[in-house]
Amino acid sequence: MTPITAATAPVLPGATIGVLGGGQLGRMFAMAARRLGYRVHTLSPDHDTPTGQIADLEVFASYDDIGKVRDFARGVDVVTFEFENVPAAAAAVAAEHAPVRPSGRALEIAQHRIREKTFLVQHGLPVAPFAPIRQAADLDPALAMIGRPSVLKAAALGYDGKGQARLDATTDALEAWRSLGEPEAVLEQFVDLDREISVIGARGVDGGWSYFGPIENVHRNHILDVSTAPADLAAPLAAQAIEATKAVMDGLEYVGILCVEFFVTRGGQVLINELAPRPHNSGHLTSDACRTSQFEQQLRAICGLPLGSPELLQPAAMANLLGDVWSQGTPNWAAALRYPEIKLHLYGKSQPRSGRKMGHLTAMGASAADARRLVLAAREALGGSSR
Repeated sequence: MTPITAATAPVLPGATIGVLGGGQLGRMFAMAARRLGYRVHTLSPDHDTPTGQIADLEVFASYDDIGKVRDFARGVDVVTFEFENVPAAAAAVAAEHAPVRPSGRALEIAQHRIREKTFLVQHGLPVAPFAPIRQAADLDPALAMIGRPSVLKAAALGYDGKGQARLDATTDALEAWRSLGEPEAVLEQFVDLDREISVIGARGVDGGWSYFGPIENVHRNHILDVSTAPADLAAPLAAQAIEATKAVMDGLEYVGILCVEFFVTRGGQVLINELAPRPHNSGHLTSDACRTSQFEQQLRAICGLPLGSPELLQPAAMANLLGDVWSQGTPNWAAALRYPEIKLHLYGKSQPRSGRKMGHLTAMGASAADARRLVLAAREALGGSSR
């Protein structure tokens, strides 16, 4: 364990946590922090954000406004993220005034697919075969190496399926790349997918480590739809995913919460899809089903406190509530809450839009399958469209 120094001394309750980002992940983190007696400041380029509604102070500023970021960091005791696409320069200037956890280096690697996959390969971690694309001339050699079908993914700013194009036998690769805006990208071999899982790890200032998961995830239209825990996964594959998550966090000297998303192939391989250097949508069920939530665990990790128990108290499932649920008007909340096992979480967003994450439902059950059945039934009772 790392000796306690000025840089590793605990940030105790009563201190102020700075959150870069204003979304629902920051909102749930702020709730956990306030419960433990911390103050929370948030900075984002929006007003009345989900995080800002809970925080003590909401700062309206661009992440590129280095002066505002500097002033923000001066007013807090530790800085963390709920949104990974914060410029490296903002993380660096914040680090001049307060500990930044996770570090700007970890953020820089995780927010760019070429850097991320290069890091994983250098550490001997399993990924699907890929080739970097930096210019049009890279496409043909990459296709010769990777083959078709394959997936072209923008290196930066891609999430929920955005910035991706599948290349089948007849797809014009150059046109597909142009349709994405001619970005730096990776060409990745198409995976014969059995299922998708995630493991959420926590690593403290002293190197102590803990994990949630594996959690099984089902996507619709590239957006996470339902997560269940525990995942229906053979023990050896679960162990591989857990070991890979720890290796990633140790390799990054990571402090905080990190989600590693995995593909599980029909051939029994566990491959890392991507890293999320923050709490993760699939971990929302930990707030109701685990002894310590991912948000409290994030707080404990960045503040140098002992990590809590991640024990899953009961099998659970989470169903996302997208703006589509409002398509027929206000959802029938009472109908969903007639299921006594259901917990409702809304994010304080006033404008529902198709595909926008507005909230989620969680359910506990006798088994993961039972919890999944309950949460889907409750969502169906809301009316509107679930997708």
